[in-house]
Amino acid sequence: MVLFHYLLLISLLLPSFKGDDRLGEYCNKEKNVTGGQKPSIDHVLEELVAKTPMNGFAVSSYGIGQLKIYGLGQCRGDVSTDDCSTCISDAAKQLPQLCAEQSDARIWFDYCFLRYSPDNFAGKLDTGFGIFYWNVENATDPEAFEKTLGNLMDGVRAQAIQPKNRGLGKDKTKFTPSVTIYALIQCTRDLPALQCAQCSATAVSNYDNFCKYKKGCRVLYSSCYVRYEIYPFFFPLDSVQKVVGSSKKTIFYP
Repeated sequence: MVLFHYLLLISLLLPSFKGDDRLGEYCNKEKNVTGGQKPSIDHVLEELVAKTPMNGFAVSSYGIGQLKIYGLGQCRGDVSTDDCSTCISDAAKQLPQLCAEQSDARIWFDYCFLRYSPDNFAGKLDTGFGIFYWNVENATDPEAFEKTLGNLMDGVRAQAIQPKNRGLGKDKTKFTPSVTIYALIQCTRDLPALQCAQCSATAVSNYDNFCKYKKGCRVLYSSCYVRYEIYPFFFPLDSVQKVVGSSKKTIFYP
């Protein structure tokens, strides 16, 4: 069964989302934390906070047998070391509070992603839980917009699966003389190229369900992050124009 949860964000200054704004979290209620797992979670988080900013990605594990916990931290490939450090530190503080009863937990920020679990998830494609944000306003000339966006996304997806790019693809294209579309894909760096491609394809395939003709959209999975907007949001930034509007958020459970 599929469950959707909708949240309307009214009068949102769309470009004002900061990298340290929490976009969502997932607490797996089927994985309750035990007292013996708590020290393992703390150790994994401490290690991820220390190591992730060094190159934007880190994995960790700690404990023995049923007390073992696996963790992953990743920052978006275009953000600075300082922004990465701040984001991961905030994520590591908030996640154990938001999911205090669960040993399988994940948290998304614009600049970073953090998760831990008693299951070894490294290298495994995970699109079972998703968070979707979309601008409620439709693009002008929506059919032409979709075609331009599709071509842009094809190029960004091709970038993301190239090993040298470490799961990151980003680009922009002119839609009209006054409108530029910006797009970004970030896969977690534990994924091989094929699974990165599969994750981004799954995200883009859901555009028809949530984002069709919309001026902007974000899809957050545990294995990839896919976003497009009609204002600059990745680094290096173009000059930012204020865009006022509303967006909706959907949480998707398989």
